[in-house]
Amino acid sequence: MTVLAAAVALIGSLFFALGAALQQFEAASRGEFSLRVLLRRPRWLLGGASITVGAGLHIFALSLGPLTVVQPMGVASLLFALPIAAGLHGRRPARAELAAACAVSIGLIALVLMVPAATEPPHLTGADGLAMLTGATLAALLCWGVAPRVSPAPRTALLAIAAGVMYGATATLMRVLVEGTSWDVWLIAAIPLPALAALMLLQRAYAIGHFAVAFAALQVTDPLTAVTFGALLLGEPLPANGLAATAAALVAAAGTVALARTTPLTR
Repeated sequence: MTVLAAAVALIGSLFFALGAALQQFEAASRGEFSLRVLLRRPRWLLGGASITVGAGLHIFALSLGPLTVVQPMGVASLLFALPIAAGLHGRRPARAELAAACAVSIGLIALVLMVPAATEPPHLTGADGLAMLTGATLAALLCWGVAPRVSPAPRTALLAIAAGVMYGATATLMRVLVEGTSWDVWLIAAIPLPALAALMLLQRAYAIGHFAVAFAALQVTDPLTAVTFGALLLGEPLPANGLAATAAALVAAAGTVALARTTPLTR
């Protein structure tokens, strides 16, 4: 079953990568961000459907095998997404881009393997949930405020980081709702708020044209945010070797910076 779980997760990563590349292609071709217009574009909607299938396959894979096998397969989506996105824009990814993407993937795989499994069902109080959403919103607003003052590649990264923070908050709420033994009604009402904010921020990042930077920054920020919220609010354990975890995160971050320097602007 472990081999099957890895295979399902890998296929899910392919669907997720395809969906992200399709959505970025449509967002970047607009030249100016408009979610209302994107929602009327079949290819953008197809990308959303592909991402949904990928997420469903990832959840199914978790029912077949351990997290330590499934999560690294999920990280492989960046390695799929880079050539798919390049192909949509009529080019081939350079070796430097692929090397940078490998660095991001290696750092993330090492990081997710070092995060200990939770020993108790998660529970989030209303006050802690409000504090989490407030903190995530302030961090996203900070990135949003700085983004217009920098060049396109860093702007892309900042908007994707903001989206990753909001997706991390969404993932934390979802975990409490799905895995918790008890939950409040407010959780259901709160989940769409950070999810919608994350979607809009990510599409704005995609519209700039640096897909690899946006996708890598999102993949780094989302799990780091979820792990942080899990440790601060849910009492979940952090990696035992903090130095090794920090090194893994730095490798992933360095790969993202390298992507910003090597990936051309595409629209």
